[in-house]
Amino acid sequence: MPRVKRGSHRRQRRKKYLDLTSGFFLTKSKLYRSAKEASERALKFAYRGRKERKRQFRSLWIARINAGARAHQLTYGQFMHGLKLAGVELDRKILADIAVEDASGFAALASQARAALARTPAA
Repeated sequence: MPRVKRGSHRRQRRKKYLDLTSGFFLTKSKLYRSAKEASERALKFAYRGRKERKRQFRSLWIARINAGARAHQLTYGQFMHGLKLAGVELDRKILADIAVEDASGFAALASQARAALARTPAA
């Protein structure tokens, strides 16, 4: 069986990991084995973080909408239910932006939601 020499491939692989971990603390940016472990761990956290960021933004939007709704004597649930009954199809991201940037526009949405809630019979 022929002998395998991995000169360039080995160098490329090690260079890849050391480039990924440049800026890491102590041996994690200097030694191949530590760099490989650190980069794999960092990539794992990055993958998880991309999922987590979506949850965090949704929570932020809900908090902003809730604050705007409570300024108009509605809870978040009442506000969203009223908008659904009124046929307003704005997502939470847009509603949160309106709550922060455009107080008069949000007041109009709140009055629409309140009117739609008033039209429905109490359960």
